[in-house]
Amino acid sequence: MRMNVGDIAPDFELPASDDSTVRLSSFKGTKNVVLCFYPKNHLFMCPSKKVFKMAQSVIKAYPEILNADSVLFAISVDTVDDQKKFIQEYRIPYLHLSDTSKEVCKQYAGLNIAGLARRTTFIIDKNGVIRKIFTNIDVEKHGQEIAKSLAEIS
Repeated sequence: MRMNVGDIAPDFELPASDDSTVRLSSFKGTKNVVLCFYPKNHLFMCPSKKVFKMAQSVIKAYPEILNADSVLFAISVDTVDDQKKFIQEYRIPYLHLSDTSKEVCKQYAGLNIAGLARRTTFIIDKNGVIRKIFTNIDVEKHGQEIAKSLAEIS
């Protein structure tokens, strides 16, 4: 089942890179939520550079994202330990969520041929409604695209 703009975002609970557990519904009524699904932290091919470039792009726009009354999470099938290492290595200020069962990735972004999440970003408003879905992501501009979309829904 594919998600569409206007759908209510299905609730989920996933372990985070800071050892907490993040439940989507806990932000309802208080924050917009940005979910950035991506394949994996360290791939032995060029996509790992894409992951890093996208992280840099999002980090640059992160203050604007926070100012738009929003939270942002990156989600992949990596383990919590892998997420922790990745965050430390690249000094990433936002939490990464671990979906080792692939259930949330499958439900939201869908999986690629290798069984990893497709690179997809969802912007969910304070009412839990999906307002924007990015699929063809320009990793170098993505942070600004997210900030712009959040400004439009605020």
